[in-house]
Amino acid sequence: MTTDRIAGLVPAAGSGERLGRGPKAFVELAGRPMLTWTVAALAPWVDELAVAVAEADLARARELLAPWSARLHLQLIAGGATRQATVRHLLEAVTAEVVVVHDAARPFLDGATVRAVIAAAQEHGACSVGQPLADSLVRVADGGPVDRASLRAVQTPQAFRRGVLALAHAEAARSAASATDDAGLVWRMGHPVAWVDGGGHLFKVTTASDLALAEAVVAAGAFGVTAPPRGGA
Repeated sequence: MTTDRIAGLVPAAGSGERLGRGPKAFVELAGRPMLTWTVAALAPWVDELAVAVAEADLARARELLAPWSARLHLQLIAGGATRQATVRHLLEAVTAEVVVVHDAARPFLDGATVRAVIAAAQEHGACSVGQPLADSLVRVADGGPVDRASLRAVQTPQAFRRGVLALAHAEAARSAASATDDAGLVWRMGHPVAWVDGGGHLFKVTTASDLALAEAVVAAGAFGVTAPPRGGA
C-alpha cells in the first residue's frame, strides 16, 4: 500500500464571463458557492489543498474556506493570467508526491472517481478522467463517420505524480506552449496518460443553461448528489 501524500489543486480564478454572474467559484448552487462543493468533495481524500482565486477575491475566499482550513492544511493563493499559469502556481504551493487537479466549476465530484485517478497516477504517473461519447460523430469535410469508441471528452479530476506535472509545466513555459488541460501538457512532452471513465455528473458549469441543469440535478438528488454542509466538512 502506498504512503504517498496527496494534494488537491483547485484553479478557481476564472472570471465567469460566459455565465455572466461574476467569478464562477462564488456563484451559488443550492445555496452554496460552487467552490465549497469542490472543496468538500476533495477534502476527505487529500492531505493538503491549494486553492487559487483572483487576487480581488482572496479575502472572501479566505472567509468562505475558513472551516476547512481549521481541519486541513489549506493554502489560498492568487491565480495567474491563465488557467495553466494558475495550476503551475498551485503546484509550487504544495509538497505532496501526488496531486489532483479539479475545476471548481465541476461541482459534482464523487469519491470513487477521486480514488480511481489517484491510484492510476500512482501507478502510471498521470491520469485523466474522460467521458465516453454517446453521440455519433462525423467529419465535417466529407460527412464520413468517426469511431467514437476510441475518443473521450476530457473532464477533471486529473491526477499526477508531482515530478511529472512539474516537468510538463516547466517544458511548456520554456517553449511558450499551452494546452487546455494539464493532461494535455503531460502528453505533449511524450509521457503517457492513463484514463478513467467519467460521466455526465462531471459536467462543467459554463453557461446559464449549465447552472440550471446543476440546480435540477441537486433538486432531483440525481447521481446521489447532496449539498455540502454549511461550515465545512
